[in-house]
Amino acid sequence: MSADGTLQWEVPAGKWTILRMGYSLTGAKNRPAPPTGSGYEADKLSRKDVESYFHGYFDPISRALGPLLGKSLRYVTMDSWEAEIQNWTEDMIPEFRARRGYDPTPYLPVLAGRVVASADVSDRFLWDFRRTIGDLLADNHYGTMAELLRQKGIGIYAEADGVSMDFMEDTLLNKSKVEIPMGEFWVHALHPEIQYYVDVRGAASAAHVYGKKIVATESFTGGGYESPDTLKKIGDYWLAQGVNRFVFHTSAHQPLDTKPGNTMTGMHLNRNMTWAGQSGPYFTYLSRCCQMLQQGLFVADLAYLLPEGIPSSQSFWGEGLRPAPPDGYDYDCINSDVLVHRMSVNSNGLLVLPDGMSYRVLVLPETDKMTVPVLRKIRELAVGGATIVGPRPEKSPGLAGYPAADTELQTLAADVWGDLDGVMRNKHYHGKGLVVWGLPLASVLNSLALAKDFEYTRNLDAEVPWIHRHTDDAEIYFLVNRADFSQNIDARFRVAGKEPELWHPDTGSVEPVGFNLSGNRTTIPLHLAGRESVFVVFRRSTDATNRALPQPIETATATVNAPWTVTFPPNLGAPPSIQLEKLEPWSANADAGVKYFSGTATYTVTLTVPATAFRAGAKVLLDLGAVRDIAEISVNGQPLATLWKPPYRVDATAALKPGSNALEIKVTNEWTNRQIGDSASPPDRRVLAPTTGLRGGGRGGLQTLPESGLLGPVTLVTSALP
Repeated sequence: MSADGTLQWEVPAGKWTILRMGYSLTGAKNRPAPPTGSGYEADKLSRKDVESYFHGYFDPISRALGPLLGKSLRYVTMDSWEAEIQNWTEDMIPEFRARRGYDPTPYLPVLAGRVVASADVSDRFLWDFRRTIGDLLADNHYGTMAELLRQKGIGIYAEADGVSMDFMEDTLLNKSKVEIPMGEFWVHALHPEIQYYVDVRGAASAAHVYGKKIVATESFTGGGYESPDTLKKIGDYWLAQGVNRFVFHTSAHQPLDTKPGNTMTGMHLNRNMTWAGQSGPYFTYLSRCCQMLQQGLFVADLAYLLPEGIPSSQSFWGEGLRPAPPDGYDYDCINSDVLVHRMSVNSNGLLVLPDGMSYRVLVLPETDKMTVPVLRKIRELAVGGATIVGPRPEKSPGLAGYPAADTELQTLAADVWGDLDGVMRNKHYHGKGLVVWGLPLASVLNSLALAKDFEYTRNLDAEVPWIHRHTDDAEIYFLVNRADFSQNIDARFRVAGKEPELWHPDTGSVEPVGFNLSGNRTTIPLHLAGRESVFVVFRRSTDATNRALPQPIETATATVNAPWTVTFPPNLGAPPSIQLEKLEPWSANADAGVKYFSGTATYTVTLTVPATAFRAGAKVLLDLGAVRDIAEISVNGQPLATLWKPPYRVDATAALKPGSNALEIKVTNEWTNRQIGDSASPPDRRVLAPTTGLRGGGRGGLQTLPESGLLGPVTLVTSALP
C-alpha cells in the first residue's frame, strides 16, 4: 500500500473482499476539569505513553517539592475510570503476540464483525483480545504508574478502575498494582445499589488476597451537608463490608471564611460546616472503627474464583455471586492470577495465601470454559486436600494453543471431576481433596462440619451486617443494627474458650457481657439500640461455659417542662431569641428566620430534679429524645457531652443536684435549611454567599426542609442494677 492509500496487488482468482483497518484517537478528554487542566486522555494501554504522561505531570511537582517529594507528599489518588472506551494501542500486535503466543493479524477482521475460519474460532480470538486489553490496562497503566511513583517514595490510592464498567478490566489485577485499593459508595445508596457493593467488595478482596492492610473508599459521594448521624448510618454498612479507611468526597481546603464554603460536587466536609466545631466525636468514632478493622486478617470461609475472561469481576448488574454465599459465612473473590501464583493448600485442607489468608472452599464460576493453567492448578489443589465446588469445564476459552489445549483440558477435567454429571453424581474424591458439582453450597459446608461464623435470631427481618477479623490473640467481630428500632438478639459466634467483651466505638468503653458456650459456639444475648454498632471481642481465655450478668432497670424520674428559651447567633437570619412553650422543630416555626435557620442555637431551661432520683449505686440519665442534629449539654455550667447520634442520652449524675438545675443544650443542624431559605428569598434577604454546592442541585432540586432543633421529649431516667 502506497502512502496515498493505493493498494498494489496482483489479485488471485476468486471473489475477494478488501478490508482496510486503522486506528485513531477516541477524542476522550479528562473530566471533570477546569479549562486550564483539560486535555486528551493518555493511551493507558501503552507503557511508553503512560511514562510520558507521568513525567509531564510529576516532574514539575518533583522540581517544586525537592526533598519533600516522598516525605510530605507520600501518596497520590487515582479516581475511578472515566476515560470512556479504549480498545487499541500502537503496540497492540507485539503486545498480543507476547501475551497470547500467536499473531493476531489474520483474525483482526473479527473486530469488524467478520467471521474468520468459524464462529468458534472468532469467539476464541475475541476472548484472547479482550484478555489482552485487561492485562495491558493492569500492567501498563496501573502497574507503570505505581512503579514510577514507588521510585520516588510515593504510593497510590486507586479505585482501579471503579464502578464505570464501560471498560474491559480484571478488577483484582488492577488493584493489585497499587498500595491502597479503593472502592466507592455514595450518600444516596443508603440501601446500597449492587454496583457499589460489588466495587467495595472488590477492593476488600484485592486487599485481602494480595496482602494489603488498607481497604479505602471514595466515601459519601453525591451528598450535601449531611449530619454525622447520617454519615454513620451509611458508613457502618460499608465498614461491615471490609472498608477500613474513608476518603471523603469531598473535603476541600477553605481559603475564606465565606459560608458554607467552596466545595466540588459531593458531601461538603470542610471547616465552614455548621458542625465543624462539633465533629470530634464522629471522627473519633470513625477512627476507632477503622483502627479495629485494620487489625489482623479478615476471616472468610469461601474463595470465589472470578471469570477468567474480561471483564473479570463480580456481576455489577446481574444476580450477584452464584451460588450465593449462605448466611453466616463470609467470602473473598480471587482471580486466576491469585489462584495460579499465590494459592496453595495446607495439611488441613485449607486454601492458603502467602500473607496468611485462608479459605475452606474454592467456588468456581458457573461456566464450561477454563484455561489449561487454571485447571492444572485446581487439580494440584484438589490432590493436596482442597474442597472445590463448581461445574466441569469442557473447553478452553481462547485460541492460544487451540486445538491441543482443548484436548489437554478435557483430559485434566476427566481426572479431577471423574464421572460427575452435576445431577445424579455430585461428589468425587480426588487425591486428598473433594470436588463437588450440583449440590447447594450450604450442604457442602454442612458436610465439612463447618459451623456458621456468625448468626443471630432475626427480629422483624432486621438486618445485622457483620465482619470478622482474626489476630494472633483475639477474634474481633463488628456488628451493625441497620434498623431504626432496638433489637434483642441471641448472637452466635464460632469461637470457643474465650470470654467475650463489648467494645463501644462511640464512647471507647469496654464492658463484659453474658454468654453461653456450647461446643465451638459462643452465644451472647445482645441488646442493640436503633442503628447501634458494636465490636464483640474475644481475647481472654476462660474455662467457664456460661456467665450471666444482671441488666439495669430504668425508671422514668421526671419530664423537663417548658418554657424553653432559645437564643440564636447574630447575622444568620434568626431573631436574637424566642420562647417555646413546647418543643417543636425549627422548620415548623412561623418566623422565617427560625424556620430556615442553620447553625448553633442554645436552649436553656430550669430543670427540677426530685431528691428521690438520687440513690446509692444508681445513675441519673438525661435523655433528650430526638435531636436534629448535634447537642452539646451543660448542667449547672458543667459541660457533659457532645451527642451526635441516637440515643441522645448522657449520665448526668455528677452534675445534677436535688432541686433546681440550670440546663443548657446547644443544638446544631445542617446548612441545608438556610440554603433552602435563601433559595426562596430575594437577594437582599439572603444570608449565605452564592454557592454551587447547594444540596440536591443538579439532582432533581432541593430536598424537603429537614426537621431541626431539639425535638424531645427531654426526660430524666434513673438506672440501677436490681
